[in-house]
Amino acid sequence: MELYIKQRIFSWTDSYDVYDDTGEARYEVRAALFSLGHQIHVYDRRADERSEEIGCIRQKLFTLLPTFEIEIGGRVVGTIRKKFTLFRQDYLVDYLGWDVEGDFMGWDYRIHQNGRELLSITKEIWNWSDTYTLRFRDPADEIPGLLLVLAIDAANCSHND
Repeated sequence: MELYIKQRIFSWTDSYDVYDDTGEARYEVRAALFSLGHQIHVYDRRADERSEEIGCIRQKLFTLLPTFEIEIGGRVVGTIRKKFTLFRQDYLVDYLGWDVEGDFMGWDYRIHQNGRELLSITKEIWNWSDTYTLRFRDPADEIPGLLLVLAIDAANCSHND
């Protein structure tokens, strides 16, 4: 199973559309325009006529290094915190017992739990906007995996600000 995250080029905030492998829009991702710290909201586009929020990434304020909380259904389920490094980006991920390994700068990494690979993430290079491919083994990991990828992207962007 695959999801494709495509950043909207002409938008005031970080906005993404998330498509499944048939090309159907599954989720909409919007950053809050006016907020203290970075806030990203994820909406299920398959819900009835109104979009239903399924998760949120919120930057914690007053921290030495960028730190983000990941919420699913209004409950904090994990955090991602940038580690202090000089020449590369590295993160401390405390999220559902998942382990993340790979190249955060090149956007090729894998997520494991108890030695079993749950998903892999790659960044497509030849696109006008940022485009990521997520490959899942289990459909139950779709929403948590999507939120983790968005949190890592937010942490990368906060490093570049």
